[in-house]
Amino acid sequence: MLIETETTPNPATLKFLPGRTVMDAGTRDFATPEAAEASPLADALFGLGDVTGVFFGGDFVSVTAAPGTDWAMLKPDVLSVLLDHFSANMPLFRAGGSADFSVPSDHGFTDDPADADIVEQIQDLIATRIRPAVQGDGGDIAYRGFDKGKVYLSMHGACAGCPSSAATLKNGIEQLLRYYVPEVTEVRAV
Repeated sequence: MLIETETTPNPATLKFLPGRTVMDAGTRDFATPEAAEASPLADALFGLGDVTGVFFGGDFVSVTAAPGTDWAMLKPDVLSVLLDHFSANMPLFRAGGSADFSVPSDHGFTDDPADADIVEQIQDLIATRIRPAVQGDGGDIAYRGFDKGKVYLSMHGACAGCPSSAATLKNGIEQLLRYYVPEVTEVRAV
């Protein structure tokens, strides 16, 4: 089995492509070792010691290293864990509750029903134009809400904590949404 690697815009994160499906649907972000206990693979990656984040996408696993970690030293260990996991066809999650792994949708307010058309346009643009590009960089983006012209989004995987994520939000995503949806005045990360 060959596992390819790609760099991401986040220098602390590498994207690993095992050449097979990782998640059949959705994505899963593990930001702590405690959260990683739900997955044998994420748990093993955090067990390497220098891992601070694991993200599962459709066909990739993004791994974030602790500040100061030398990827030349960590990469072979990550590849070994991934190779062992996928070669043995081990389950991605421990039995008993993968339903608990969805990203919470509570964003602190309820979208105004009068904005339903605007919200639908925003979500469509995220799904068709923004998410594929963000996932190509080893992360994901989730809609959290729309209120008085402001769109609230959360970044996951390689995009969470990436030095260029603020620029991506303001110079890329905000401009695209404002162009297609004039009611959008600002994009904020939550």
